[in-house]
Amino acid sequence: MLKIDDLVVGKSYACKFAITTMLDEDGSPTPNLSNKPLKGPGIYESLGVIMQRDLQNEKVIVSDTVTKQKFVANFSDIWDIDEVEWIEPLD
Repeated sequence: MLKIDDLVVGKSYACKFAITTMLDEDGSPTPNLSNKPLKGPGIYESLGVIMQRDLQNEKVIVSDTVTKQKFVANFSDIWDIDEVEWIEPLD
C-alpha cells in the first residue's frame, strides 16, 4: 500500500477512511436534510476515491463509493491507499 506522501498528481487513488459524523438508524451518514430517523453521532467507515489532499493541514477530501457523498478526513484516519483504474460500466 502507498503512503499519502507517495501520491502523484494526475493519478487516481482510493483509500479506506473513517470519520465521525451524524448517522441514521441504519448507520449510514445523513445529509443535513434527511428524512430518516437519526441514531446520533458515530464513526462511519467506507472506501473513497481521493479527490483532493492538503499536505499542509494533513487532510483529504474523499468521495465515498457507497453514499456518493464527499467527506473531509485526516491523514491519520485513512489507510489502504492504492492506485485505482477508472472503468466505465456497460449499460
